[in-house]
Amino acid sequence: MRPVIPYVTAALLFGLGVYGVLRRRNAVLVLMSVELMLNAVNLILVTADTTAKAVLPHGGQVFALFVIVLAAAEIGVGLAIVLQLYRMRASVAVDEIPLTEQHTAEPVHAMMVGQASPAAGSEPEEPR
Repeated sequence: MRPVIPYVTAALLFGLGVYGVLRRRNAVLVLMSVELMLNAVNLILVTADTTAKAVLPHGGQVFALFVIVLAAAEIGVGLAIVLQLYRMRASVAVDEIPLTEQHTAEPVHAMMVGQASPAAGSEPEEPR
């Protein structure tokens, strides 16, 4: 078997996945592009396992199985993040996600129970 065709196919899949990650604005499409890249790696692992004489028998196929398990976990966590993002922002556009922490008007210590805001000019109450 000539390994050129699977390697070229894997390179094209990986390139398409990189393009999708870099250019897409929708979080679901970014996750699909990451899956394309992982599948390209699986194709390379299985092709290398069948063409090269490895020390471990079926080592590439075992690694491909681990990549499939990793991809399933990544999709589970990624979709949970996308759903939470959609609930909070009503959009899944990646470029609209705030990457910096937004500060509130009141300090954290002022939001404790039984204390007034220091901005209001009153002193905090004494504990009872």
